[in-house]
Amino acid sequence: MTTLDLTPDELLTTTRTVRKRLDLDKPVPMELIRECIEIALQAPSGSNRQTWHWLVITDADKRAQIGEYYRRAVAEYLESSGAAGRLYADDPDRAPVQKRVGSSVAYLGERMGQVPVLVIPCLTAKSLPAGNQAGLWGSILPSAWSYMLAARARGLGTAWTTLHMQYEDEVSELLGLPEDVRQTVLIPTAYTIGTDFKPAARQPLDEVLHVDSW
Repeated sequence: MTTLDLTPDELLTTTRTVRKRLDLDKPVPMELIRECIEIALQAPSGSNRQTWHWLVITDADKRAQIGEYYRRAVAEYLESSGAAGRLYADDPDRAPVQKRVGSSVAYLGERMGQVPVLVIPCLTAKSLPAGNQAGLWGSILPSAWSYMLAARARGLGTAWTTLHMQYEDEVSELLGLPEDVRQTVLIPTAYTIGTDFKPAARQPLDEVLHVDSW
């Protein structure tokens, strides 16, 4: 196992959603994906149930079909008022960043099916609770993030994407998922073009921090 020379804080602050810098041509060894998932399985799981399952899609035809569903969903999203390129359009500080995000979303939308490996963490759930669902999704989302951290440490790039869920039933049928297995996030995985990722601009801490009360 060879990992990048990153401190824990550097790993946490430079694991980015990567779209335009995914290497679409370089194969990713399955053993490397397995290493990342092994680490992801150390994440917390409610009551230690570990009801997760991981789909790794490398078949070119299936990747292309998932990519087409994703392309359609991205096209619909980019036309919506909540699209990244439209948000904060009147804010001179945030508009340029949001415009770049919108451009990268469109880029990946056209290329998702070309990414060497697609990973979909899933969770077994016969039904979704009507009330608080934090415990349910909290038993898989930390694991998905751990996977992305492990991938970054190994020179791989990933992206946190959920737009394919507009076609959840179609993707489930394509991959043969049982009825009680639910998809969470679609994580394209590839080697990156360069590894020099930086922390992203974020709101100042004091604008979002509340101590003891709002």
